[in-house]
Amino acid sequence: MRKILTLAVAVAGVAAAGLCGFQHAIADTTAAQSTPMVITISPNATPETASTFGELGPNMPPFAVRPGYRVSLAATHIADARFLCFDDHGTLFVSEPKRGIILALRDQDSDGVYKTQMTYITGMDHVQAMCYVNGWLWFATSSGPVGFKGGVYKTQDIDGMKHGPIVTILSGLPSGGSHWFRSLLVTPTGFFTSVGDQKNFSPDIDPRTDQSDREKIWFYSLDGKTKTLFCTGIRNTERLLYRPGTTELWGCDEGSDNIGAPLGNVTPNAITNATPPERFNHYVQGNFYGHPYINGNGMPRYEFVQQYLQNGSPDLVAIANQTTLPAWNFGPHWSTISYRFLTTDYFPGQKGNAIICCHGSWDSSFLVGYRLEMVLFDPWNGEPYGNQLIVSTLSADGTEPLARPVDCVEAPDGSIYFSSDYGSHGADGSNLGNCIFHLTWVGTGGSESH
Repeated sequence: MRKILTLAVAVAGVAAAGLCGFQHAIADTTAAQSTPMVITISPNATPETASTFGELGPNMPPFAVRPGYRVSLAATHIADARFLCFDDHGTLFVSEPKRGIILALRDQDSDGVYKTQMTYITGMDHVQAMCYVNGWLWFATSSGPVGFKGGVYKTQDIDGMKHGPIVTILSGLPSGGSHWFRSLLVTPTGFFTSVGDQKNFSPDIDPRTDQSDREKIWFYSLDGKTKTLFCTGIRNTERLLYRPGTTELWGCDEGSDNIGAPLGNVTPNAITNATPPERFNHYVQGNFYGHPYINGNGMPRYEFVQQYLQNGSPDLVAIANQTTLPAWNFGPHWSTISYRFLTTDYFPGQKGNAIICCHGSWDSSFLVGYRLEMVLFDPWNGEPYGNQLIVSTLSADGTEPLARPVDCVEAPDGSIYFSSDYGSHGADGSNLGNCIFHLTWVGTGGSESH
């Protein structure tokens, strides 16, 4: 009896095709759908069609993997796996915000599996973002309740297992709320940091003029003593990076939830399902990126329209003209938490592209996101021109998450590790807990050809 393997590649909200970033998007991730799109593949097909999927390592959840790639388990049973960072000693650092710790993981026998796990740093409330620079591990904290307990710190790494005193660079930063996730990018001349909207969206706060630090990206000197406003109008950007070979600042900004709720929470809610797209922004100093007034495709939020028509404020037309639109859009509610630019040729033809961790939806009528997505950059003009699905972490029928990608990091050899803060189960049904997965290249001939 032939079993049918179904891959649910549910994609929502790309009705905005051609409005910014979708005009060249690949069909497998951008077709507007009201229900999940299901691709059926027979596992007993001929060798030509049997190669439709890549490889999975031992006892892996049944991810769907693009041909040429392989996903395997690198670490299991991590309580709260969030952001990742490598040091110069082969240590993989993992932040656990809920426990306020940073773990140090070691692969002692270089088999890609991190069997040695120890606590590296403790007592850092809601620690998430990390940067390793010149032998120092920098990290940023927030807090659960709304307040001013956020901070930026650094410590000198001794050997990947021990560290020196923790140095406070900044403290008393805004924290907590719906978007407590503080970004951090350390550069040779200073560092960038930000924290998003305290709520789903705050209609009474104009980040262009209000005095709060939220919904903005700031640039500080390395000692934290000088502070410069970089740009405004962000909702929730958790990872900031320079595009390789440039000082262009990029980040994924997550769009609002439940945008159709004021019109009635029906199921399915086509308005929420289709709006707004997640944004991949090129952040430029002095620019405004729309939040809370303008959605990712340049459309003003309807909550402000009646007020604008009655008294002309807020001036939505002027704000829309001022807004810098995304360099690329993703499907609505994919929850594009983090990403990395690829800096090597380890994955053939992918150097300079960006691999995106999509945590997946919670307010869509059906599950969307839950994937690793590659954004393709034109090496000639440095702009995105397409995207493709690399790994789907949804069940075959599209109804159950198998993992929720959070962050990824490029290993010294160019392969990718990515974290999930959702309890996974192995092929044998065993509980794997939160995991770190390893994405490698095996080629179209499979493992034996690599």
